[in-house]
Amino acid sequence: MRLLRFCAVIVFAVLTCASSAKAQDAERDATREQVRQVLNSAGARSDVNITFQQSTKNPYNFFGSATSGLKNAASLEVIVSVTKSNTIGFRVYPHYRGGYINLGKARDQSGLMRRLLYLSDQNFLFWGADDTGDVFCGYTVTLESGFPRDAIIVVLRSIHNTDTFVGELRPFFDGTTPA
Repeated sequence: MRLLRFCAVIVFAVLTCASSAKAQDAERDATREQVRQVLNSAGARSDVNITFQQSTKNPYNFFGSATSGLKNAASLEVIVSVTKSNTIGFRVYPHYRGGYINLGKARDQSGLMRRLLYLSDQNFLFWGADDTGDVFCGYTVTLESGFPRDAIIVVLRSIHNTDTFVGELRPFFDGTTPA
């Protein structure tokens, strides 16, 4: 009898977890569609000017590239992710002279890292490096208070400012001073 009750409890727990996972997936799918709509409309704005596409590798990621009006970076690669943890993540990777800015390839690694920390303290977007050492700036928006349409637009409008900071970082990775 105890074994039967134990099995029933296990089956109930598994079914509850599966039901909860399906609800989370449905919620994440709905958020992805809302993000898609905002990216399509806001990306067309003159102060954003980025065309976003859904990633084929991860259906919860969108990517685009800013290329116009930049003085320091060749382009700004933008990745927008709808995460499992109920957030929307933005990562902006500056491209400079044919590639990413990478900590491992920097002339002054320590100086570059210190400057990234300083910029994180001074700016709206934070700065970091991914697991391969590629430098990015980013922002994370929570979904706790509902869908943050206006906040997403503010972040998208701020992306072009990243170019100015790439100019400030140049002495650490290519030895030249900003123009």
